[in-house]
Amino acid sequence: MIPADEIHQAKILVVDDCEDNLFMQIEILKMAGYSQVFSCADSSEVLDLHIKNAYDLILLDMHMPGMNGLEVMARLREVEKDSYLPVLAITGDRGFKIAALEAGARDFLTKPYDMTEFQMRVRNMLEVRLLYKTVAEQGRMQKEMALHDALTGLPNRRLLVDRIEKAMQHASRGHNMMAVMYLDLDGFKAVNDTHGHQTGDELLKMVSDRLLRATRKEDTVARIGGDEFVAVLSDIAHVDDVIRPASKVLRFLSSPFDISDLTVKVSASIGIAFYPGDGQDVEALISHADKALYDAKRAGKNRYHFSDLPMLLGAVM
Repeated sequence: MIPADEIHQAKILVVDDCEDNLFMQIEILKMAGYSQVFSCADSSEVLDLHIKNAYDLILLDMHMPGMNGLEVMARLREVEKDSYLPVLAITGDRGFKIAALEAGARDFLTKPYDMTEFQMRVRNMLEVRLLYKTVAEQGRMQKEMALHDALTGLPNRRLLVDRIEKAMQHASRGHNMMAVMYLDLDGFKAVNDTHGHQTGDELLKMVSDRLLRATRKEDTVARIGGDEFVAVLSDIAHVDDVIRPASKVLRFLSSPFDISDLTVKVSASIGIAFYPGDGQDVEALISHADKALYDAKRAGKNRYHFSDLPMLLGAVM
């Protein structure tokens, strides 16, 4: 059930070209406790108003000059294709009932109507509409959770694969390159073992924030498990376009982290692979970057290493 106060705060648009009808419906709604009631006398304005304000209910007169109620609903369906059309059709012509319902109206009210019936139909429609919105929001949140890491909020491996594929497609169309930076933290296990998992979790969240600040807005930073992260860099024209962000990541992550009353120090090792040179698909790119990561660790950590470039390019800068 939707709480009464939430129902009374729903946004309602009353559409009628008759000023007396508008006034009467608005007064009935206000008397019933609805606090966000708006009106419109021009049916051609309904779509733009709904796009701007996302009304929970539209009380729509079916007989209006210029554009009738059926035409208004046809336009509303263009923006509510996969959603609930929040229209209560109102008319004095019973012959419009079936046509209005077929056009997408969720309920129908025939003039002259009883005030109690008017209030009940409005309330019932709003309750269904708000329940629909609640279910839709829960579905959206579940989808977001399925694509993002619960601890850091970063994209997870599933979403990462999609972002890499899109970056490869973009690079292919533009005859350009893209890069994958695979990194993990040097010394993270010692932090966890010494200070506990809660401190480790806080460190991972702070690392995530620094990675986002060290990369561009158009790049993707993902956490794929433990202390492992991947950054997807698009529109790479030259190796310098990767050296700069890789160096910035190393610099950002080597600065101490203040967690509660502790000062924690870690660093990062980074493996870098390029499309199309190092692979033509997601798994190949990640595999080459992962191998380069371990080359960076074997070379002394706190550095980056390319999959197919000389190790000297991976010296800390």
